[in-house]
Amino acid sequence: MIEILGAAWSWSEAHQWVVWAVAAGSLGSLVLSVVLVSMVLIHLPADHYSKPRAALFAPSNGGGLVSLLAGGAMLVVRNVLGWMFVLAGFAMLVLPGQGLLSILAGLVLIDFPGKRRFELRLLASPVVRDAMNWLRRRAGRPPFDFT
Repeated sequence: MIEILGAAWSWSEAHQWVVWAVAAGSLGSLVLSVVLVSMVLIHLPADHYSKPRAALFAPSNGGGLVSLLAGGAMLVVRNVLGWMFVLAGFAMLVLPGQGLLSILAGLVLIDFPGKRRFELRLLASPVVRDAMNWLRRRAGRPPFDFT
């Protein structure tokens, strides 16, 4: 085991640019994850968690074929992006990076059975609710309605 650590240390000393690039990528992914999650939380409507699920997907402008196709395309893009985050997050559990944060961001984007129940269980924690509403207050948005 000590020989492996010694070899890894020697390699990292010989390839410092790789170590710095990985560290910069890790820091960049942390900043990007925090910014994206914050933007999503700020732009969600205040009643997002109090509406029934069917009301979340009701067409707001009367629907139509164009609205249906745009909604379907957005659903595909969100799910593909979400799965990319989840897979990258699992890779980052053993590689440098924010694996758990990336997995969580991916799960937020993906549509799967039981997701709403999972979200509501996570939101049952007062610490999570307070953090979300603190972020919205700082952005000048009304707090989430969890009733």
